[in-house]
Amino acid sequence: MASKPPADAVREAEELRAELRRHNHLYHVEARPEIGDAEYDRMFRRLQTLEAEHPELASADSPTQRVGAPPQDAFETVEHVAPLLSLDSSEKPEDVARFDERVRKALGEGVEPVYILEPKLDGASIELVYVDGVLARAVTRGDGRRGEGVTENIRTIRSVPLRLRTDVRPAPAVLSLRGEVLMYIPDFADFNQSLIESGREPYASPRNSAAGAIRQLDSRVTASRKLDVLVFDVLAVEGASFATDTDGVQAIRDWGFRVPERIETASSVDEICAYHAAYESERDELDYEIDGVVIKLDDLAARRAMGATSHHPRWALAYKFAPRQEITVIEKIDVQVGRTGVLTPVAWLRPVVVGGVTVARASLHNREELKRKDLREHDTVRIQRAGDVIPQVVEVVEPGEDRSPPFEMPSVCPVCGTEVHEDGPRLVCPNRFGCAAQLKGRLVHFGSRRALDIEGLGEETANLLVERGLVHRLAELYDLEPEQLTELDGFAEKSATALVEAIRSTRKPDLRRFLIALGIPEVGVTVARTLAERFGSFAAIRDATPEALTEVDGIGPRMSEAITGFFADERNTEAIDALLSRGVEPQTVDVPDEELPDLGTVVFTGTIPVARVVAETAWRRVGGKTSGSVSKKTAFVVAGENAGSKLEKAERLGVEVLGFEDFRARLAEHGGSLEEA
Repeated sequence: MASKPPADAVREAEELRAELRRHNHLYHVEARPEIGDAEYDRMFRRLQTLEAEHPELASADSPTQRVGAPPQDAFETVEHVAPLLSLDSSEKPEDVARFDERVRKALGEGVEPVYILEPKLDGASIELVYVDGVLARAVTRGDGRRGEGVTENIRTIRSVPLRLRTDVRPAPAVLSLRGEVLMYIPDFADFNQSLIESGREPYASPRNSAAGAIRQLDSRVTASRKLDVLVFDVLAVEGASFATDTDGVQAIRDWGFRVPERIETASSVDEICAYHAAYESERDELDYEIDGVVIKLDDLAARRAMGATSHHPRWALAYKFAPRQEITVIEKIDVQVGRTGVLTPVAWLRPVVVGGVTVARASLHNREELKRKDLREHDTVRIQRAGDVIPQVVEVVEPGEDRSPPFEMPSVCPVCGTEVHEDGPRLVCPNRFGCAAQLKGRLVHFGSRRALDIEGLGEETANLLVERGLVHRLAELYDLEPEQLTELDGFAEKSATALVEAIRSTRKPDLRRFLIALGIPEVGVTVARTLAERFGSFAAIRDATPEALTEVDGIGPRMSEAITGFFADERNTEAIDALLSRGVEPQTVDVPDEELPDLGTVVFTGTIPVARVVAETAWRRVGGKTSGSVSKKTAFVVAGENAGSKLEKAERLGVEVLGFEDFRARLAEHGGSLEEA
């Protein structure tokens, strides 16, 4: 057994750790250091010496653990404690007004919303998870549900506490936080200059640089980069609770994190727009990138009741800034074929920096957009980054000399030669599973995390499989042998065997994932889940009539037509049959025999003690419906204070009227609760 370290060494190590954590927080979070670098380094070296002499003293949360660890082979895929959703966004103030109207309607009459406002940071999203106050893991955003475990890299960033501060409030048992990893603009410029001087390719933007830094397999490389983390959201917590987001942000501060500057609250669209305008006017003076402001409902119970789509929360909106613009020249226009078969004209540009990002190509969208803007090769054009991300050509500034003739879109697919067809303003190659350009993308989609999650089947591998003739159609994935893959660049026997085994392990896929993997038009995560739960088997979904599909909540005539059209196409039928013939068997789902009872439609009027969306959600969960208007079919009306015309109409029609406490009791009779909403 190892000898126990002397008591004085234990005490000195604890005191040094506490002091180093305090000075680290003062320097990196509060920007008010009390000691110089020399004194900090002296204490740091003394702690290193103690831990070297007495290894039993070493701990994961020690300040000495920030220097980086030996290289890893790869990053582990990790489930998030809570989803990291994207935000719905707009640059238009009228959309902010519509968002405010939706929130007010959800809260109910007489309830004034309070919004929390913050800058929309343009960095790399990260989830930080603490267990009993100690950093347990850090995970990239990934697909929002799962990401890459980059804990060792995040440990090197000094603004991230390895142990929560507990002098103001205790550490909860489990805490999941969302933050943004940033590289400040001056540090980015210096870093890029060092890359150029060493003959390496510079990064396109601070965000790309931050994302690349936290995904280094050698955390010592991450430690050498100047990174910061700002934390702004409590995703999940056990052992503490908050009524508002404002309370959560204060807790984040108390636990020792840096939060974004100028987090404020507002109650009106005018206040939101003033906050947005103030940040936009100062945007170019900031030393970090932002691309808008975020508006979030402050009341957390109301947030839970409003809920989220599969992509974004309904209680938040990103109010984006107007895109930055620059002038450049279109050097060439060509056509690319995407995963869904859409033919997209693309402009190859004389490279130009737009808002810190070098842009060399831009989508021209479709033939009608190309014609409307009259864009031609050698024209001088104005470009912008829409949402500060996607490059767009805005307009012609100056036609080129001896101007080129108008660009004509092809009548056949430039990849496979199949005659294209029109779909509104777009041209589409219908050879879904046979066109090489589509097949590459479909292989990547088939193996993506949301689909069959085939590790190793990324873009580079998919391209190799198609270009080397190993896969001519989707089903041939299941014919691959390891010895075929070892002939490809980047594959050894071990990695080739691993990919083949990963592919074969998906022969009995979850039905929902299989539907997503096929790339059926209009079928995303939510619709796939709905179809699986409603029909139970792939055969039943494949044979479903348009009428049967439109009976499913959330599926309208257009979506129904897209789904049935996909299964009716002979090329798709052949591709699916080929998959099934290789032993691919989507697993059936148990369809419940009993559905929730129909408890009738409720209308709320007047001011009630909880946000209206909370009460409505609670009633729907036990089988009821809600409406904004009273009719003879209304089961009952819940009348709060200052109830108006809806109450009068209910009384005129003889509809039952309940007070709020009576509604609470009625809800409880059916097993419901406002606390669960």
